[in-house]
Amino acid sequence: MKKALLLIALPITMAYAASSFAGGEEKIKWSQVPAAVQKTITKHAGRGKIEKIEKETETKDGKLVTVYEAKVKRRDGKELEIEVGENGKLIKIDD
Repeated sequence: MKKALLLIALPITMAYAASSFAGGEEKIKWSQVPAAVQKTITKHAGRGKIEKIEKETETKDGKLVTVYEAKVKRRDGKELEIEVGENGKLIKIDD
């Protein structure tokens, strides 16, 4: 009986643990951002100030994907959010 319970509980626990590690975001320093990502963020930030960078890991189509998200304060005071893939490709810009 204990073995049967363990065989049921173990896969459920592992799936839950894997899903919690697969998704998440962390605040990182500019120096930790890949050069291609820095270039894209800088290009689209213009003269705005990059206030925060986050690294997010998501699951898309069964694969782990890393996305960098920059929060930028423009000179006119408005905020801008720039999302870039780990390869430096622009994903989206939100005003």
